[in-house]
Amino acid sequence: MNGTDIPVIQTAGLTKIFKDFWRRNRVIAVNDLNMEIQRGEVFGLLGPNGSGKSTTIKMLLGLLYPTRGRISVFGKPPTDVAVKTRIGFLPEESFLYRFLNARETLDLYGRLFQLHGAQRADRIEKLLKMVGLQNEAKRRIGEYSKGMARRIGLAQALLNDPELLILDEPTAGLDPIGIRQIKDVVRDLAAKGKTILLSSHLLADVEDVCDHIAILYGGRQRASGTTSDLLSREDRTQFTTEQLTPELIARVRDLLEKNGDKKILSVGAPADRLETFFMKTIEQAEAANVRSSGARRSGEIADFLGTTQPASVIDTLVTAAHKTAASRVVESAQIPPEKPVEEPTKRLIEQLTQTPPDDPREIATVDDTHDLDTPPTPEPAAPRAIEGDRTVIDSLIRRKEDTDG
Repeated sequence: MNGTDIPVIQTAGLTKIFKDFWRRNRVIAVNDLNMEIQRGEVFGLLGPNGSGKSTTIKMLLGLLYPTRGRISVFGKPPTDVAVKTRIGFLPEESFLYRFLNARETLDLYGRLFQLHGAQRADRIEKLLKMVGLQNEAKRRIGEYSKGMARRIGLAQALLNDPELLILDEPTAGLDPIGIRQIKDVVRDLAAKGKTILLSSHLLADVEDVCDHIAILYGGRQRASGTTSDLLSREDRTQFTTEQLTPELIARVRDLLEKNGDKKILSVGAPADRLETFFMKTIEQAEAANVRSSGARRSGEIADFLGTTQPASVIDTLVTAAHKTAASRVVESAQIPPEKPVEEPTKRLIEQLTQTPPDDPREIATVDDTHDLDTPPTPEPAAPRAIEGDRTVIDSLIRRKEDTDG
């Protein structure tokens, strides 16, 4: 089995139980989840609030440890740092620095991904245009609406040209333009071979873009399969033609009822979806150059996505570590070793063994920081009896001579 045959994401018996203060099971957030996501697939993770979608994503990212079960991302544990460089993540809440503008925010994340200056600047401009914020790039993030902040969050998730894109509630807080943009981006990235995991509780959004769907409830997987298999109805037949006259519709109805004993349940003209009508209206307003201070309709997807992968952060750090170690070896070979600190000399010890003067107040304090050839200045001291222990002094002299030898 080669690398392309290995599922991008694979779980087996994945379970996460949150405990209370006394270590008792409090919440079973994910319960025995078995899931596979193949390369190039758009996988929809559906479920109401509290069904375990966000907890599953956090375990896939290595942010939470499972209580039991196995997780594989690109054939490796999700805690492997090298795996994280291949992932783009848009969390449910966009945690961004409020006092940075959009361009500064993307520049910060580009530096974290070790993108060099020219490449970083080029990607930033393309992503700002792609998410429709090129005209608002100088505004602080704190001044953005929630939908505009989600757009910048999407841009940072794509900055490293990830192989796996994980989107947790990507359309939360977005207007219909932003929702349509997210779906367009997902479709375009899927066409480029990206693998996408999209978590949402908005069913219509997932239905439009996902190849495979899993529905969670109470932490358990309740249904899983391709979108067409799950949504197709075998007890109905539908066909669409050009507009028919009332007489022809009546003839078709009579023919079906007489020959097939089938009833026509409804007949009518097909209608556009509200999203389609809304987007047409916005396109007409933009074509008329109507001024707006909000986000604009997104541009084409950035051309760098799906082309090249950035240099591995781990490889960069390892190379830098080797260079640093090599330079230290060279420096240590060039710098001569420092001279050891000079210990008290034999002459100093001999001065200590001299017979003390008759007047005890003339006892000198020996300062080894002065030149020994210069007599130290006597300082008054309290009278005390001094006895020179010749045995101890001789032992010190012999030890000093042995050390010097």
